[in-house]
Amino acid sequence: MNNKLSQEDIRKYNFRIWKLLIGGMVLFAMFIMAIGFGLLGPLPSFRDIEHPKSNQASEILADDKRVLGTYFIQNRSNVSYAQISPNVINALIATEDVRFKEHSGIDFKRTFTIFLYALIGKKQGGSTITQQLALNLFSEEGRQKNFSKRILQKFQEWIIAVKLERNYTKEEILVMYLNTVDFGNQAYGIKSAARVYFDTTPSELTVPQAATLVGILKGTGRYSPTRNPDRSLARRNTIMGLMVKADFLTQQQMDADKDKPLGLKFAAATVNDGIAPYFRAVLKSDIKKIFQERSILNNGVPYDLDRDGLKIYTSLNYEMQEYAEEAQKEYMKILQASFLKSWKGKDPFKGKELQIEQGMKRSDRYRALQLEGKSEEEIRTDFNTPTRLTIFSWRGNIDTLMKPIDSVKYNKLLLRNAMMAMDPQTGYVKAWVGGINYEHFKYDQVKMGTRQVGSTAKPFTYTVALQSGYSPCYSVLNEPVTIDVPGSKPWTPRSSGTVPGYLTLQKALALSQNYIAAYIMKQVGPAAVAKLAKKMGITSDVPVVPSIALGSFDASVYDMVGAYSVFANKGIWTKPTYILRIEDRNGVVLYGEKPVPVPAMEEDVAYVMTRMLRGVITNGTGWRLAGKFGVTGPIGGKTGTTNANSDGWFMAITPQLVAGVWTGCEDRAFHFTSTAQGDGATTALPIYAGFMKRVYASKKLNLSKADFEPPKSGVSIVYDCNQYQQQEQSKTDLDEKLGF
Repeated sequence: MNNKLSQEDIRKYNFRIWKLLIGGMVLFAMFIMAIGFGLLGPLPSFRDIEHPKSNQASEILADDKRVLGTYFIQNRSNVSYAQISPNVINALIATEDVRFKEHSGIDFKRTFTIFLYALIGKKQGGSTITQQLALNLFSEEGRQKNFSKRILQKFQEWIIAVKLERNYTKEEILVMYLNTVDFGNQAYGIKSAARVYFDTTPSELTVPQAATLVGILKGTGRYSPTRNPDRSLARRNTIMGLMVKADFLTQQQMDADKDKPLGLKFAAATVNDGIAPYFRAVLKSDIKKIFQERSILNNGVPYDLDRDGLKIYTSLNYEMQEYAEEAQKEYMKILQASFLKSWKGKDPFKGKELQIEQGMKRSDRYRALQLEGKSEEEIRTDFNTPTRLTIFSWRGNIDTLMKPIDSVKYNKLLLRNAMMAMDPQTGYVKAWVGGINYEHFKYDQVKMGTRQVGSTAKPFTYTVALQSGYSPCYSVLNEPVTIDVPGSKPWTPRSSGTVPGYLTLQKALALSQNYIAAYIMKQVGPAAVAKLAKKMGITSDVPVVPSIALGSFDASVYDMVGAYSVFANKGIWTKPTYILRIEDRNGVVLYGEKPVPVPAMEEDVAYVMTRMLRGVITNGTGWRLAGKFGVTGPIGGKTGTTNANSDGWFMAITPQLVAGVWTGCEDRAFHFTSTAQGDGATTALPIYAGFMKRVYASKKLNLSKADFEPPKSGVSIVYDCNQYQQQEQSKTDLDEKLGF
């Protein structure tokens, strides 16, 4: 075999050398000309380099700084170098830029080869990490396809890469790169990618996990672990091989990991990710309104919560929020089955044609068909034609073939539920469950929706009675009461479950007796009760009519929880607050909120009401809390049920936590067939019980079971009925002695 090079081989070799040199000189000349004639187009300014822009998700944080969820166009959240596992850094450098720590932005050993391949139209990797970062940060269009534009873009990368290297450390460049790259599946940046693919944090990523994620960067589709797992696995092992070659990994370590599966814990990123989705939706709307009203701007333009990387610190407690969502899911499965069973053998839609019609016209499908220009006849045909639909169930989403009009009926029979809990002393909201499933039903029922409150309004009337000099021990004959209403018919309430004879006000509240509530209303007048309800934070309309004693008005869960907090907070109303502060991506505080306490009633009146509300739990309609569910503690509360069992409520107070639960169908025309199945004690109280069981069991929360504190100045209202009877007897004896 002849090992000597032939003259032809030498000639070809020299030709390649000269071609490379000439090509390099031409490219260099083009580079100088491009700079001289401004052909590179607008380059980022020094300020742009110092403060590069990138779409960054805004994070919503719980009271312990844990992330509740994000708002994003690109699901990107930044992390620091210290928060990234060395495995990620090593995998990235070994794969993308093994001489990263040696060059100053451009690796000249590879540059001419890259341009030569570019000239002949072949793809050849080789851009340094810094150059790739320059493209990510300052190129809106991504990698150019056109040859001349591709060359100019490469020149731009050079200049920007050098500027980046001058302004940032190597660590900062790595962090910026890892925070901005696209990992596919709506995961932008290493923090989002670690969560989406492995449900972990960047600091905890193992070598195989890090290699998998870095492997995606060669092609988010081609090397996607979810779409092409085999190809992703092979790429992962290739990268681990490169790490061995770069001395970041031993061969033994690679051998131990190369046969492992990908081990994905994939959870696709959507705006619905995270807990408290209803809360986050309301919060976003509130922040936009706050920024608009206060003209809080970002360099003269409105802040974009989906792009500007804000940090929103909230009062929500992560554990309590999880407990509230778990309690709802646990019980609503049972309650929904009970509801459907109550209608077995009956037609729940008989006489409800109007409600079904309204449901159809309010649906997203109906509006979409209208926008398509469909006629009313065509729309109705569509709604009566079977199609593939995804519907909600407590067993999970169901993909089925059904008529859209039947899905409207199906949803009408779905029970909805909402719950909120707050700290009465600070006003801070701790848990917020606005509905049963945000993916399917986005309307928030905590703050945005209002429903008739029923007997949960009775404590307002009883409070006015205490303020007017009545004792909880005052006895009233439990008989029908009629109240004259100016300009209208006299009002006589209906009552079921009436306990005959004389009852104390305490007992009447505990047993939720309508006649005695009406009796008190007759004594104190609706104007005083409506005024007090407003002072306690009810923002919806409270008409000045006698029926408000039984809760004929509508209110939100948010307002009702705020109102009940007055009893627990010694007569002080504090607006339920959930925004602590909002910071921009640099930590500058844009907005902060501190609750302002407002006196609503005397402290001793509030204290006596806590005793009366505790009586509801120990000897009244709320007995199941301890008797059936075993939840004990200093808990006061009130059940509520509205006409035809359309709404079930339970309001509860402790010294440290006030909560409200509402349950009912979306449409009030659909309801339980009996009060025994549809009252607040059955439809709402059990969810509170499930929540409080978890709260009391949590060692981390460590919620106290100490009772409400009496006022230091004493209580002027006699609430001990033995003492009250003795006083009344003494008065009677004195009257007899005086001859009255």
